[in-house]
Amino acid sequence: MWTRAIRLAASSLVLAAVGAASGQESGGDGIQLEGPAPPSLPETVTRDAEGRVTVLSVRVDEPLAIDGELDEEVYARVRPAGGFVQQEPHEGTPATESTDIWVLYDDQNVYVSGRCWDSHPERMIVNELRRDHNNVNQNESITVVFDTFYDRRNGVYFQTNPLGMIRDQLVIDEGQSNNPDWNTVWNVRAAYFDQGWTFEMAIPFRSLRFRGARKQVWSMNVRRVVRWKNEISNLSAVPAAGGMRSIYKYSSAATLVGLEAPVGGFQFEVKPYAISAVTTNLSASPPVENDFVPDAGFDAKYGITKGLTADFTYNTDFAQVEEDQQQVNLTRFSLFFPEKRDFFLEGQGIFNFGGIQIRTNTTQPRPGSESEELTPILFFSRRIGLTGGLEVPIEVGGRVTGRQGPFQVGALSIRSGRSEEAGAEPTTFNVLRLRRDFLRRSDLGILLTHRSLATSGEGSNAVFGADANFAFYDNLRMNAYYARSRTSALQGASGEASYIGRLEYEADRYGLRLEHLYVGEDFDPDIGFLRRSAFRRSFAKARFSPRPASIESVRKFTWEATLDYITDPEGRLETRLQKGAFEVEFESADRLTLELSDYFEFLEDPFAIAEGVVIPVGGYDFRDVRASYQFSGRRKVPSTFSFRRGSFFDGERTEASAQLRIELSDRFALEPALSRNWVDLPEGAFETTLATARVNYSMSPRLGVSSLLQYNTSNETFQASFRLRWEYDPGSDLFVVWSEGRDTGFTGFPVLDNRTFVVKLTRLFRF
Repeated sequence: MWTRAIRLAASSLVLAAVGAASGQESGGDGIQLEGPAPPSLPETVTRDAEGRVTVLSVRVDEPLAIDGELDEEVYARVRPAGGFVQQEPHEGTPATESTDIWVLYDDQNVYVSGRCWDSHPERMIVNELRRDHNNVNQNESITVVFDTFYDRRNGVYFQTNPLGMIRDQLVIDEGQSNNPDWNTVWNVRAAYFDQGWTFEMAIPFRSLRFRGARKQVWSMNVRRVVRWKNEISNLSAVPAAGGMRSIYKYSSAATLVGLEAPVGGFQFEVKPYAISAVTTNLSASPPVENDFVPDAGFDAKYGITKGLTADFTYNTDFAQVEEDQQQVNLTRFSLFFPEKRDFFLEGQGIFNFGGIQIRTNTTQPRPGSESEELTPILFFSRRIGLTGGLEVPIEVGGRVTGRQGPFQVGALSIRSGRSEEAGAEPTTFNVLRLRRDFLRRSDLGILLTHRSLATSGEGSNAVFGADANFAFYDNLRMNAYYARSRTSALQGASGEASYIGRLEYEADRYGLRLEHLYVGEDFDPDIGFLRRSAFRRSFAKARFSPRPASIESVRKFTWEATLDYITDPEGRLETRLQKGAFEVEFESADRLTLELSDYFEFLEDPFAIAEGVVIPVGGYDFRDVRASYQFSGRRKVPSTFSFRRGSFFDGERTEASAQLRIELSDRFALEPALSRNWVDLPEGAFETTLATARVNYSMSPRLGVSSLLQYNTSNETFQASFRLRWEYDPGSDLFVVWSEGRDTGFTGFPVLDNRTFVVKLTRLFRF
């Protein structure tokens, strides 16, 4: 039943795509502009009394030389867009440092260029060159966002700094579902001048998806961070609420006019790879030692329309993917590790369901805390090609993602092979996602998933869900979903449903979140992630964040109160968290946080928290206090220190952690981190240590090496990895990866468990 439904829906999707390719897609003409009338050359920007902005793009006859120097005659002939407006520290006032922006284009590229004036260029903070690293937000930086369908909610993001660092990502639902690991083909260069710095970006039309019309209307915004004075400003004003994430508010962005898209459809791309690997795995049965395996495969991409893209993969390989960062788990629930594989990252946000964002951080949550995101993820691509942390071969797969008129669409089918080591049999995974935009920033959608071989019992597993997401005004969001699973081995079972209702109000001064979530006893999304099963959750959080004008050193105070109340489906209390938090954000961007938490946990079954330490069945009241201080990127050694002390179940727990960034140059940095737990329970005492060290050296924005060392006493492992990435041509890479895992549970030197050495070469061809 479920398989047939998915196939029928996928067929409808293909027919819609064919219709779009035949010219049924709406054009760019006739779009109602949200803003003042377009300017006339040589002017390139107009503003109205409501603060809305319209920017004019200008055609150039010759491609720009992307060197960051701004020495072409067009920069003298065409006046730049300026007049940036502060977001921080004084919302709505003119920026204290001037910024000039040009948007240009030819038949191949969209160009964004800028001159960033600075009254004290010697104070600029510039120390990040790694591709895609969010530490660039602690630098002087420029971010450009485009909404290429002019739907005022989704788009792309490009960021750089005075070193020419490269960062890009997809933005879905104004930042509700972002994909920071998305990479596309584009170029940027930056340069210094005596009063600041300049940059030039070249973004090929081929790297973007947009409406099928010749004349384009987009929305765009540009954010500038002057980190040495902790000032953030934007070409089009955005609210201070949301901080750095406010750049995602396309509903507040400028309207971009004047662009003319090139004639012809989107290209065909193919990206073959060749790989050689030497693998040792002494814990496998039978053990493998120095096994040499050469291999090859490819990914292909075809533009069905300007907005819909089809992807195909054969013999997919993920050897270049960075190691997961270790975590210490002192809860009785599963840990979450984010997706890092390129094939699954593009279009990922379309598949997000229920108004939640798939987290990309790996910070360990505490029992019952708000950061423990309990909302089920109905489609989690990490379930494909991985079983129990072991890789399962992906034989073949296809995907269609993008936009067709008011619809966002995603369809995926993957076939994985057999793996004796992981105990996995050949399995087919099917996913279909449809979302229909309505009103200004709201949408309705459905999601269907099907796994041909369920993880529990025999037969298949399928899930169907429908969700609705509403956004009103600038700060009010509501969303809800209802979903049911169906597992062949559980035919006729009850409790296969899950649903949620959530309201969020997030303004600069006040915040409120209310939520009720239900997950049935037999609800089982086999291609998803379910941290906790069989529960009801009622959650409330209130925030008050004043900005004290009388205290010069303080930018903002924040008080928060949280209540998290979780029961089993019959109403018996399992977890309760009451928390009060106070934070001070200083003008220097340092942050001081204090938290007081009161917990209740009921254990229906004994909980083995550590080797030889089992907490018995019963109800437990405990509380703790936590303090942390984060030194901003303006400091010589940016760092975060935290300390927690209090009761824990029927004993005590002390936790201390530190994270540092030691900058040896603007290209070379060390990032050590240490976390220690001391737990004393009547059932036994134990300690955990998690020590990590990252070493990063970037020779250029497209060439860098990194190393990650991890020592974790909770699972008695030591892991080391080395990764070189050279993007020798945009979209084409050479990877050299070495990783090694050792077992520290023996006396003497840690014993080798596994080792891998991989060389992988990819080449992108565009037709």
